[in-house]
Amino acid sequence: MVMAANVSQIVPAKPPAREGSNDSGRRSDRAAELALSAFMSMARAVAIVGPDGKLLLPNLAFDKLFRDSDLLDRINRDASRNDGKSDCRITLSDGSTFWVETIPMEDGWLVSAYNMTERSAKERIDTLTKLGNRLMFQERLSELLADPDVAAESAAVLMIELDRFKAINESLGRKVGGELLCLVAERIRSAVGRGGELVARLGGDKFCIIQTGQPQPKSAAALASRLVDAIGPAYLLDAQLIDLAANVGIVLFPAGAACSEQVLNSAELALRRAKSDGQGTYRFFEKAMDEKMQYRRGLELDLRRALALGEFSLVYQPQFNLGLKNVTGFEALLRWQSSTRGAVSPVEFIPVAEDSGIINSIGEWVLRTACREAVAWSGDRTVSVNVSAVQFANPNFVATVLSALGESGLDPRRLELEITESVLLASRHTAIAMLQNLRGIGVRVSLDDFGTGYASLGYLRSFPFDKIKIDQSFVRGNPNDAVNQAFVRTIASLGHSLGMATVAEGVETEEQMARVACEGCTDVQGYLISRPMPPEQIDSFLLSRSESQPLVL
Repeated sequence: MVMAANVSQIVPAKPPAREGSNDSGRRSDRAAELALSAFMSMARAVAIVGPDGKLLLPNLAFDKLFRDSDLLDRINRDASRNDGKSDCRITLSDGSTFWVETIPMEDGWLVSAYNMTERSAKERIDTLTKLGNRLMFQERLSELLADPDVAAESAAVLMIELDRFKAINESLGRKVGGELLCLVAERIRSAVGRGGELVARLGGDKFCIIQTGQPQPKSAAALASRLVDAIGPAYLLDAQLIDLAANVGIVLFPAGAACSEQVLNSAELALRRAKSDGQGTYRFFEKAMDEKMQYRRGLELDLRRALALGEFSLVYQPQFNLGLKNVTGFEALLRWQSSTRGAVSPVEFIPVAEDSGIINSIGEWVLRTACREAVAWSGDRTVSVNVSAVQFANPNFVATVLSALGESGLDPRRLELEITESVLLASRHTAIAMLQNLRGIGVRVSLDDFGTGYASLGYLRSFPFDKIKIDQSFVRGNPNDAVNQAFVRTIASLGHSLGMATVAEGVETEEQMARVACEGCTDVQGYLISRPMPPEQIDSFLLSRSESQPLVL
């Protein structure tokens, strides 16, 4: 390293006092001395380098840290290439890491270096839970994957996700949500114990654990079971008991994985399988999961092309009012005739569209098409359009509805939007405000698949729905099932008290129609009235209904 020049070479000796010099000159000299003293005693390592690359004036911190390193040579190379200005990260032989900056001066440049070692450690800690963060996790995972001695028989990754956390965070607030995550982190630490496992929070309500040096898959299964049991008991926060459940996805590695992201993707697939199998479960990654994901990705690509190719269409199923004995509206149902796959069931492609976000584009097409086609129907019959939670999360959804109504000329009172509990569960307060805006312009709103969730009655108190659609499972069930009958009767009575129509879905027989009518339902929908039909058949259907005798109950 180039040795520093003597201080006297840099700071010139004070010239002899001239006769008549004043106090301002002495103050200036004193200020220069203080500045030099402050420069030399600064905690940050700082130095002045001349235009020839020689170290002119290092402060004490710089001289102590870099006396025996080749730092200056590297600084000179970088600064010379960049007109004296550069920044770089340098790691010394003792493992300490520094960020070095150079700033051009009139005659050379100023070098500033600060220790990143402590900061680097902080950057790998989750500030909320004090667990490791995603960066720490991925670095450790990459190290293990690069280690030839690590085998699938001794290492595993466990990915944990909390059930219902988003709804809790929305309803109780982020402060409570943050406190809840900290309590969950403590329980995870307790379940892991004092082994060598790395525990990290990847973000949101997702955690990950690396388990090494233990026989697999037995050890991972045992840990996953402990995690589910530890996270499951209720939490007391903000004077409220909060129920929470966890699902766990497990992947043994290396298992052919080329990188940390591949391991995480596999753990994510296993986690999805666990979530689909119910709350509080864990599942191991299997190759078939990846094959299924590849199929879903192909389906997603075809969905993106389907709109451009005009492969979607709508069919309409009538809704029959038992009091008027007449068809009062139609529900729009989406169909996809793929050029490569043939007819694809909505049960198959709608979840993929929602997961990928394509449902926003598809849903907008459905809304605009349904409004445009409904304008031609006789009378004031309504058109019902299903709306997913993903669409409702879009802040532009209300504007899209207004655009569809304006473009088609459809009376807003003839449009009915059908939502499920998932819409309210995803973001209750935001969804209620959006529903109120829609009601304000005259659009009707119905709650679909009623009875299949866990908090339906609470939602009826939150918003004055126009209609409740009772899930077909309660209609098609055993006619002698007292529980089903009691449910239908209770909801019909509740709907009547709240001024809401009640539609029994899935009515296929005269017996089912008579039964739901007896229980108090106001409307029915199902194959007994009609199967879904293309828009060009609606006029003839309505004409035939007007000419025929009404259904006898």
